[in-house]
Order: sequence, then structure tokens, then C-alpha cells
Amino acid sequence: MYKAGVTLTAIGLMGLSMTAVSQDEERHITLASTTSTENSGLFDAIIPQFTEATDIAVRVVAVGTGQAFEIARRGDADSLLVHDTAGEERFVEEGYGTERADVMYNDFVLIGPGDDPAGIADAESADEAFAAIAEAEAPFASRGDDSGTNRAELRLWEAAGVEPGGEWYRELGSGMGPTLNTAAGMDAYVMADRATWVAFDNPQNLELLFEGDEGLFNQYGSLLIDPERHPHLKHDLAEQWHEWLLSDEGQQAIADFEVNGEQLFFPNAAN
Repeated sequence: MYKAGVTLTAIGLMGLSMTAVSQDEERHITLASTTSTENSGLFDAIIPQFTEATDIAVRVVAVGTGQAFEIARRGDADSLLVHDTAGEERFVEEGYGTERADVMYNDFVLIGPGDDPAGIADAESADEAFAAIAEAEAPFASRGDDSGTNRAELRLWEAAGVEPGGEWYRELGSGMGPTLNTAAGMDAYVMADRATWVAFDNPQNLELLFEGDEGLFNQYGSLLIDPERHPHLKHDLAEQWHEWLLSDEGQQAIADFEVNGEQLFFPNAAN
């Protein structure tokens, strides 16, 4: 009888424990976001602060922006944080999202070999820099992955009147970090978000050669997914994440994030 009582008690405690674990597991969201926010270390800095404030964990799926949209359209993510404003607005217009808000920004930069064979360091605009690379047929490493960075790069080629192609233009289909590694190995030009570039530890002969043009502005937005389209998602928890990013606390957490003493993201939510 004693052994049976112990067994029943153990089973009861196990059931309580499993219930507690199950409840704890429900206190998380899946966030589809970009490789730049993940690779830079931003999420490692700000997500623990959000979790401490709300007891909600955030599990990040870091992919290109185009792929993040697809994940959200399928209902496989509770929230979105990406950087393609036109695509984000279209996501809402098509009925997949209910709200989009500016969260933060930084910029893109043009990287290339230190000897700068295309002479882009002397360019007066991003259009001129891209045109110079094409005219020189200097090696250029493109992410080629429908990411926010790739979409911005293609818009800049179009603005420069260039349809990139040929042996000098390499579409890699990879994230920002691997693309920078490839560019370093082949002494190629590459466009990167500043955050990933600053955090990149394998530059070899690469240097930052061109920056500051308004065409290189890089806005990030947070989106809420339509509960009518995907009722199974954790919309209440996702809304808490969204609102925290826009709050004074979330905006300060973003502003406080630095790599090598340099601020990489600048909050711009309309509080």
C-alpha cells in the first residue's frame, strides 16, 4: 500500500509538472525576422529584456525578408519584423496583416576591396557608385535571396540604369554573413546592412567604401498578423511584443545596443 501511495503521488506530481511545463511552453511566440537583426546580435540584447518584462519568450526564425513574408502568410509565425516597407504595406493591404509600424532604422553601406578598382569611394551618389561597378565589370556579390537587402540592391541597380548580369555579377542565394564571407574571398563589391558589417569579423581586404546616400536608408517595421486569417496563432502574445518594441522601454533597448562602441539601430517609433 505504501509503495502504491508513493507511485500515485509521484504520478500526480508528474502530471502537475507536465501541466506547468505545458503552460510555460505556451508563453512564447515565433518571430519571423531578418538575418541582419539576428547576425548583428540585436535580438540577443533586447529579447531577454522583453522576456523579463512579460514572461514571454521569443523564438526567432532568421531568414531573408521575402522568406519571412512567406512564413507569415502560411501562418507559421506569430509576428513579423522585417525591412521592406513596400512589401510590408502590401502584406497588410492583401489582408495578411492588421497593423504595421516603424520600429527602427539604420542604413546600407557599399563594401569592396581596399584598392577600389571601380572607384566608388569618389562617387557622389549611390546610383553613380552602382553604375561605376557595372561599367568596370568589377566582381559584385549579391545575396540573390529576395531579402530586404536584396530588394533594396535591385532597386538601386534599376535607379542606376543597370540590369546586372554576366560573369562579374554573382547571385549567391545566401544570408548576409555568408555573402560577406564570399565577397571577402573573391575581393568583390557587396551591399550590406551596416549592423551586419560592423559585427562581421572576416573582412580580409574588404573596406567600407561608400555610405550616406538617402537611397541607402534602411527602415525596419513590425507587423501584426490577421487573427481572422490565422486564428491559431498567439495574437495576444504577439501584440505584447509589438507594443513593447514601440514603447519607451523597447525603443531604449534598441538605442542601447552597440557593437564595438557603435550604435547600430536607431529607434523611430511614433510614440
